[in-house]
Amino acid sequence: MRIFGSERIAGIMDKLGLKDGEMIQHPMITKSIERAQKKVEENNFGIRKRLLEYDDVMNSQREVIYKKRRHALLGERLSVDVANMMYDVTENLVDNYQKDGDFEGFDFDLIRSFSIDSPVTSQDFLKEASNEIIDKVYAKVLDTYKRKEESISQQAYPVLKDVYERMSHVYENVVVPITDGLKVFQVVTNLKATAESEGKELSKAYEKTVVLATIDDAWKEHLREMDELKQSVQNATYEQKDPLLIYKFESFELFKTMISKVNKDVVSTLMKGHIPTQDPEQVKEAQRRRQVENLRTSKSDFSQYSSTGGGGQDKNQRTEPVRVDKKVGRNDPCPCGSGKKYKYCHGQQQAAGSPDARQNA
Repeated sequence: MRIFGSERIAGIMDKLGLKDGEMIQHPMITKSIERAQKKVEENNFGIRKRLLEYDDVMNSQREVIYKKRRHALLGERLSVDVANMMYDVTENLVDNYQKDGDFEGFDFDLIRSFSIDSPVTSQDFLKEASNEIIDKVYAKVLDTYKRKEESISQQAYPVLKDVYERMSHVYENVVVPITDGLKVFQVVTNLKATAESEGKELSKAYEKTVVLATIDDAWKEHLREMDELKQSVQNATYEQKDPLLIYKFESFELFKTMISKVNKDVVSTLMKGHIPTQDPEQVKEAQRRRQVENLRTSKSDFSQYSSTGGGGQDKNQRTEPVRVDKKVGRNDPCPCGSGKKYKYCHGQQQAAGSPDARQNA
């Protein structure tokens, strides 16, 4: 009644002396309450309808993302999705750099994204059609990635085979660390399937881990941006524009940017993936440094308990602080408690041990 009731009804209720919480029995006031309630319900329905329209935009995007996640989880179409990502990234690179005639930037981005050099020269890049360049680059990307998968499988197979033969009755899955140079992914793979497929199952598990992790991180960030967009487009009403239309357009652009980033991140991570190993030369160098440090430590420890010849002090020897005590006079009682004067007790010993006394002796 406060929001949708008329001022006339409010005045009548004041004249009748009705207070808050008091039962209303007048027919005219009852009808006014019904009309106010109807307006409230219409307003709430409009709000819910608007929210559903905003949520429909999110649902369409959510279906695309969850479909990619299901493919990664089930693994049936994952290889197809990865191949499509590689083609999309290749197409975007060629279109962006060929339009500007920037071959150096194109070659650098190929190294950064795929870890490969350009299969075409700068002259061919400027003269040939974009479709031909895309096919050449895509073919090299697939060949490089195939060799990458074989390298990971061959490297991990002997170790996983040994574990399977000895511990298959204990462990069903194993965790293999694979890195792209920046992040380390703890890839969980089935021990039996990996051993029987000669390590190929590990490459599939790596694809699954990378795709899921990249999609989840990007989707969480996208949801945050969509919430901020929903708040910002409400200001469009001041410009006599529909906020929902602006929201649909801006959200589509955000979604395209997110998908492009996901594709590029997934492809780049997969192309750079390798099992981290220590170089034998680096291991030897580390061992040599530890031996030198241990030797220095042992020398330092020994020097604390030994002195150099000629009364000199070792550089590594710890310097003790100098303590200054009160000087005892010659005629004062000796601090040792003998009752004699200092000059007839310890004073004589000190005088006898002085350089001048030894020289006179």
